Amino acid sequence: MAFAEAPTKHEAVLPGLLERLRLTRGERRNLLVGLAFISPWIVGFIAFLVYPIYYTIKLSFTRYSGFGTPTPIGLFNYHRLLHNDPLFWKALYNSAYFTVLAVPIGVVVALVLALAMNQPLPEVPVFRAIFFVPSVLPLFAISFIVLTLLDPNTGVVNRLLHLVHLPTPFWFGNPSLAKFSLVLMAQYGAGQWALVFLAGLKGIPTSLYEAAMLDGASTWNKFRSITLPLLTPVIFFDLVLGLGLDFQVFTQSYIITQGGPADATNFFVYYLYNNAFRYSQMGYAAALSCVLFAITLVVALVIFLTSSKWVHYEYT
Repeated sequence: MAFAEAPTKHEAVLPGLLERLRLTRGERRNLLVGLAFISPWIVGFIAFLVYPIYYTIKLSFTRYSGFGTPTPIGLFNYHRLLHNDPLFWKALYNSAYFTVLAVPIGVVVALVLALAMNQPLPEVPVFRAIFFVPSVLPLFAISFIVLTLLDPNTGVVNRLLHLVHLPTPFWFGNPSLAKFSLVLMAQYGAGQWALVFLAGLKGIPTSLYEAAMLDGASTWNKFRSITLPLLTPVIFFDLVLGLGLDFQVFTQSYIITQGGPADATNFFVYYLYNNAFRYSQMGYAAALSCVLFAITLVVALVIFLTSSKWVHYEYT
């Protein structure tokens, strides 16, 4: 007498799963209506994100000037940038230097501004508007303004330094100072991030501060034990966006320094731009963009994977 074998775990689960995946006529209709409503986004997502990424990766394995037909050359572009292009490493270092300094400084400046704007003073709304205005201005306009203010001969900043008998540096003409000058310039957008931090501060329950006050906690202890831990989600958000944006710094270098002096501000995206549109090396520029994408993705993944150890979404 033959006995039927007992169904395995997967065989038992599969019919139930298939049953749940079956859609009624009304559910199918709702699905089609939903897809119709989001179809403009789907088309835009595929046309302006998925396809460009695919085409860039494909182009990175070719020699292409922007005209004619791309010539497949395998991994030559990647071998060249890793082994035969010192400017690649220089541009990578410049962008990493800018990002590593600009992002933490930006977080600190935004947090300080947010703490100042969180005070119960009647003038606070005016200061909020003043701090936010630079974020509305286009970056190229800010670049021209900063270029005028930091002019070594006629700039207001050097004139003020001269009045108080301090050194008047050549801000964008000194290789050891040019990158840091652009880092300082990047803080023009701190007001925008300060409003994000301010929203985070408003979301912290006042009962926590009242309980800490009853326990005799100092202002620093309240900031260290309550404010800072509960602001870590905002800091996490700022870090992810800041690292992605700052690693792609371009406009300041293009307008103010043109990559100089001595390639001190030849950032990664500016170098990519030169290869693509000045030297007509589209294939090599595509390889550079793929490397930039990979670096940004890895950094973002590291931040996401480690966020569980330092980001606190509730007070415990």
